[in-house]
Amino acid sequence: MKYRLGIDLGTSYFKFSIYDQTLNLNGLGRVTVEKDTTKGFLCEVPSSRFIHLLKTGIHQACEKTDISPSQIDVVGYSSQANSFILLDENYSPLTPLILWPDNRVGKLYPEIEQLWNDKSFLKITGIGITPPPELCINKLLWFKYECPDVWNKVRHVMTISDYLTFLFTGRNAGDIGTASLLGLIDCEKGCYWAKAFEILGLNVTLFSPRFQVGTLLGTTNNNICRLTGIRSNIPFYAGSLDHHMAAMGAGLARIADASVSIGTVLACVNFTSQYRPKTDICISPWKDNQFCQLVFDENGAISIEWYKTSFASDYSIEQLVHMASEVGSSNGLIAKPTPFKYCGLETAFNNIKLHHSHGHFIYALMESTADTLKDLVNKLCFAQKPEKIIATGGGAQSDLWLKICSEKLQLDIVRDNCPEPATKGAVLLNC
Repeated sequence: MKYRLGIDLGTSYFKFSIYDQTLNLNGLGRVTVEKDTTKGFLCEVPSSRFIHLLKTGIHQACEKTDISPSQIDVVGYSSQANSFILLDENYSPLTPLILWPDNRVGKLYPEIEQLWNDKSFLKITGIGITPPPELCINKLLWFKYECPDVWNKVRHVMTISDYLTFLFTGRNAGDIGTASLLGLIDCEKGCYWAKAFEILGLNVTLFSPRFQVGTLLGTTNNNICRLTGIRSNIPFYAGSLDHHMAAMGAGLARIADASVSIGTVLACVNFTSQYRPKTDICISPWKDNQFCQLVFDENGAISIEWYKTSFASDYSIEQLVHMASEVGSSNGLIAKPTPFKYCGLETAFNNIKLHHSHGHFIYALMESTADTLKDLVNKLCFAQKPEKIIATGGGAQSDLWLKICSEKLQLDIVRDNCPEPATKGAVLLNC
């Protein structure tokens, strides 16, 4: 039996799935990413803890599969973007892993604004969103200006997936997919964009070489064998952004024309052979001369969690969704997009009446999410409306939520049956 390990480096959890040669999920390890949040705006994971999480998750998955790590035959990954670590000339960490939610900067440096305002930026990078302060390159400038004692020692800037690759193979290499959201990549050419480095005043040699999604990046080394029990010299393949990999694992391009994730945030993904940069869309290089298009919005399942925590803490999410199913409508109640940004029910909802129950509020939140999802699909698929969409994420497990979304979009939306589509996508790349 051949066993494939798919690793998903998520923000809240790292997930480790072991699939057999017929791509059945045999075992799942799931570890909480404990972050250091000193001062309330940092978001860091020490490299030693990162390695411990990898070891723990791999062993959990193997125990569930009833195999030893030495029986794993191939490894692939999916990853968050804009999380990174700085290393010196000997590849020793100078910083912890700094995850993307880290908000130590709190502003945009002028170089970032100059880069985004460059007339070629959208056409070259395919990034159609406004730059947030949490960008990796914005934090690199912070180190450059505020921590010169650290910055002067930096010889390697690795994204979290680059560092994973280095730990497993000893090779300084990374995928083009997750790197595409750095703002440094020429999307059509699939390489670094020299002008971006000129504007930012950064040296391209600090960054890991980039390879196409699905490329064999190397084989596992003795170090990872000693740490985890995985044997040396097994193939390790380049993955991509978690939204891309989850879409692939769920069946995008095989059984559906687009994929939506009803998770903490909403995301919609499709593959295309046409490179057409557009506002609100992020385009990344994919494999086989294709591109992966992504649109996303904050108005996702976080709204349900916000309502539960703020106004219905005595109930579980499942109970609240059941209440919404029982009332069968919002009864005129309207939830504003991203209601968690408002102060209280009265500002987050319109048309509140005394007879409105928890069920009505939850139903209204689901309708608001469906409206946002409709806008995302229209932005992504402006050239041709999809015939079928496959849904992933926690919200996709709700029959009611899928029904509301299907009615709003007037499309066939089917649920993905794989519990961890991002890890499945990671192993599909090397089949």
